[in-house]
Amino acid sequence: MARLQGRIAVITGGGSGIGLGTARRFVEEGASVVIADLQGEAGARAAAEFGDRGRFIRTDVTKEVDVAAAVDLAVAEFGRLDIMVNNAGIVGAIGPIARTTVEAWDTTIAVLLRGVFLGMKHAARVMQPQGSGVILSLSSTAGILGGLGPHAYTAAKHGVVGLTKSVASELAGSGIRVNAVAPAGTVTPMTASAVTGDVNDEEKTAAAFKATSPLGIAAYPVDIANALLYLASDEARYVTGQTLAVDAGATTAPGSAAFHQQEPAVLREAGKRG
Repeated sequence: MARLQGRIAVITGGGSGIGLGTARRFVEEGASVVIADLQGEAGARAAAEFGDRGRFIRTDVTKEVDVAAAVDLAVAEFGRLDIMVNNAGIVGAIGPIARTTVEAWDTTIAVLLRGVFLGMKHAARVMQPQGSGVILSLSSTAGILGGLGPHAYTAAKHGVVGLTKSVASELAGSGIRVNAVAPAGTVTPMTASAVTGDVNDEEKTAAAFKATSPLGIAAYPVDIANALLYLASDEARYVTGQTLAVDAGATTAPGSAAFHQQEPAVLREAGKRG
């Protein structure tokens, strides 16, 4: 049987990039999906791809009424909500801290952190009476280490990690698992625009990510989708409050230390070898 057979998911930002890749994997594994996206054409096209197992609703994740409506659509159309994927995102404010405007900062935090909070809130609203559900959110390697993303983005993605732990603690008693995934740079239209200035230049984007990957390969949306699929499935039934880094080891094994290249020895006090 498919790993998500008969389950219902809402995926914010599901019209492109990681969100679309996740929707495709979920549908392949038996789920029905609500694509909640600000991109009208892309979102509608994605939902149409899934036939009677897809729905689209235009959603601005910074607006509570929109997020609530996406959750309510899942319940109205499919009868329940089993999986909430808080994926919608932007790069947001860039530039030095001394020149970052409050308006740019607030816009970034609204999408990347308030949007996740709203997704968690309204998913919990319908999942708690069911006594079951999975809430998944997208953090980033920039939510684990400093220096990997812009300031506001980094702050928001660290916030997603903390919020995931906090909400997991509350909802575990209701049978709801809450986890996050932290991707490294992934080849999507958004990252292509940031890396090359061209949303369609996947080739140069992949080459750039490959060059910095400890495994020597670039990540694509399906790589992140597969991690989300695991966390959404019963295979992860004993996993909650975690952030799974999908980063080729960038945050834990970034490369060989100089010590690995030396002749075997024991370095003792005052630098003595023996």
